[in-house]
Amino acid sequence: MSTSDVLLIKAPEAWPVPVVATLAMVLLAGLDLAGALFAKEWAENGNVRALVLGAGAFLVLFWVYASSLKYAELALVTMGWVVMLQVGLVLIDRWRYGVELPTGKWVAIGVVLVAQGYLVLAPGVERAASVAGSAG
Repeated sequence: MSTSDVLLIKAPEAWPVPVVATLAMVLLAGLDLAGALFAKEWAENGNVRALVLGAGAFLVLFWVYASSLKYAELALVTMGWVVMLQVGLVLIDRWRYGVELPTGKWVAIGVVLVAQGYLVLAPGVERAASVAGSAG
């Protein structure tokens, strides 16, 4: 047992990897979104509480991210997290800050999200090591 094993979050062994990966993506997006909102609050109003909470959110984000990589692929977790974060930020900009986007930008956002969804959900390729091992 290494030092990192003690510090990482452990998912129940009965949980399938897709469930753990999805939960990690949602947690990462939520933490990143919270950190972004705290950063905006600190930047606009100089709120020290927002600075501390934002830094804490990003510290916890790193811990959840590192823990998730024990269960799922780096690219899968990262892409899923980014897609969810982008959706959240666009919606918050729209509803909280009143940002109005023209129709063309909404179409572009839709195309990007569909492409990212494909990258996350499409069948993956096997790792090079497992392919090389089965060839011999």
